[in-house]
Amino acid sequence: MDCKEEIEHKKYGYLEGVISIIVNSALFAAKLYAGVITGSIALIADAWHTLSDSLSSLVVIIAVKISSKKPDSEHPFGHGRWEQIAALFIAFFLAVIAYDFAKDSIARFSHKEPTNFGMLAIVVTAMSVIVKELLAQYAFYLYRKTGNLTLKADGWHHRSDALSSVVVLIGIIFALKYPQAWWMDSVLGLTISLMLFYAVYEIAKETVTKLLGESPSAEFIEKICSAVSSLNLGDLKLHHFHIHNYVNHQELTMHIRLDGQKSIEEGHRIATAIEKKLRSDFGLHTTVHIEPLREAPH
Repeated sequence: MDCKEEIEHKKYGYLEGVISIIVNSALFAAKLYAGVITGSIALIADAWHTLSDSLSSLVVIIAVKISSKKPDSEHPFGHGRWEQIAALFIAFFLAVIAYDFAKDSIARFSHKEPTNFGMLAIVVTAMSVIVKELLAQYAFYLYRKTGNLTLKADGWHHRSDALSSVVVLIGIIFALKYPQAWWMDSVLGLTISLMLFYAVYEIAKETVTKLLGESPSAEFIEKICSAVSSLNLGDLKLHHFHIHNYVNHQELTMHIRLDGQKSIEEGHRIATAIEKKLRSDFGLHTTVHIEPLREAPH
């Protein structure tokens, strides 16, 4: 990541976080008011879900600030992985919210009390669907622009809130048409919690994969091999590719098999040429391990 990209990475992270906090705080107040007036657990749960977006956006701002710190003696690969750690924190927070909604929804089944929805609930919920999906699209756009995983996690948080509001809106309309459906509010609350659990799974899966290290895709390996071939360094056997994602930059480790008769100096020259080429073409910080051609790869 060059200086310009790093500045944009930081700027867009701050911008998305601040806009999200302002918008979500306003939506929270509107949803909570509508929930209290109607006595709907689904609306109140949806309101707190929206407020949780403000917390996750605050995490985005803090993570961008910390991750932009330069490498030091204790952290030679930089602090970029704080963004991935923050994404896991958001996933955990979502899981706690989902659990509480599921528990409250199940408990409400025993009360058998209908919820009195009205036009206020419809207007507030419909407004929430539109605004939250716009925020989600904005966060996803900035994620594609910067590669900041925390922005993607925050986008999913917005998207899950928009989806939960869609479910609530459908349920409200159904409940108004069929007043005897006393169970609708509980079903809505439980459905929202299941959506949240799915968002948790998606966020955690990608984040953990990147933290543990990953093998590049077959397509990317082909691009690497093609770039190395263009150097005309002779008969090389490339294998054992691994990518270590530090957010602000990526480390690639790979093995090459050379003719065992080549000198150490020649092997070093070839490895250095490959490292410079992959840094130039893909921005990868590459470490090349050399093996004699006759040795089986491990």
